[in-house]
Formats: sequence, C-alpha cells, structure tokens
Amino acid sequence: MNIATLQEDIDLWIKTIGIRYFSELTNMAILTEEVGEVSRLIARMYGEQSFKTPMSPEAQKEKLADELADVIWVVACLANQTGIDLEAAIVKNMEKKTNRDFMRHRNNDKL
Repeated sequence: MNIATLQEDIDLWIKTIGIRYFSELTNMAILTEEVGEVSRLIARMYGEQSFKTPMSPEAQKEKLADELADVIWVVACLANQTGIDLEAAIVKNMEKKTNRDFMRHRNNDKL
C-alpha cells in the first residue's frame, strides 16, 4: 500500500464506518496518547522497565506493530483533515534531510 492509498482508505473508513473525523484538536490528543503507548512498550522492551504481565517476544512485537499502526492512522487522519498529501510531504522531507545531513552524520564521531 502506498501512502496516497492509505490516506484514501482511511478517509473512506472514517466516512463510512467512523461516521466523521474527530476534530483536529481531539486527533492531536489521540496522537499524543498513541505515541505514549509506543513509548511505554519501548521502555519495557528495550529499557529498564518490566511488563506487569510478562509477554512473549512475539506478543511484544505484535503489540508494538499495532501501536505504531495506530500512530500512522492518526497522522493520516490529521493529514486528511488539513489537506496534506503525506506522500509528497515525505518526499520533500527526505530531500531536505538528505541535503542538510549529507555529511553531518559521516562527520559525527559519536556514530
């Protein structure tokens, strides 16, 4: 699935199953919540925190995949609501990063 199709599919889902978009402000709050859920998982999978209820590595990966998909879903909703073509925005953003950081990381002794 490409990004344009993702945005179209989410828009169709919202308009048929979800009834309508939540407000941009509500979706921003939801995005923050979803990113927090990713953060909580990463802290337990790769950091010092432990799971309250043990999860197998496979279950952890499946949960992380689901939470990352939730983040992408809400980002696509916000893009749809604000008239942003995410595919074009990502292409432009990659060009910016490539031009800006072409030598930056090569010259970083910490890497």
